Amino acid sequence: MAAPKAWDGTYSSFSGNYLIYSNDLDEKAAPTPSDSRVAFMVEGTLAKSLFDSIGPDKKEACGASADLRVRECGDLDCTFDRLNKKNPYTCHFGLNLKTGKSIEGATC
Repeated sequence: MAAPKAWDGTYSSFSGNYLIYSNDLDEKAAPTPSDSRVAFMVEGTLAKSLFDSIGPDKKEACGASADLRVRECGDLDCTFDRLNKKNPYTCHFGLNLKTGKSIEGATC
């Protein structure tokens, strides 16, 4: 196993997706001039780093099971899915684009 790369202060690329919307995520609609939000989903190395940084696991979290570990910190939630061999780590977070405040990026 290779030694971890020394921290050098440079930005790294990551894999992810985003959705710009209005209303709540469970009732999302097209963004409007008065209501615009963005939800981010990241996977891979960044998601693993975030997951490892925000422990411990939430045993009573929505969806948590023997195969799905869930960790949450504020509006950031991350999962480790033992059954997903391609991308086992996923994290979600969001921003309200009108206020700049963080919001949840996923629903259960």
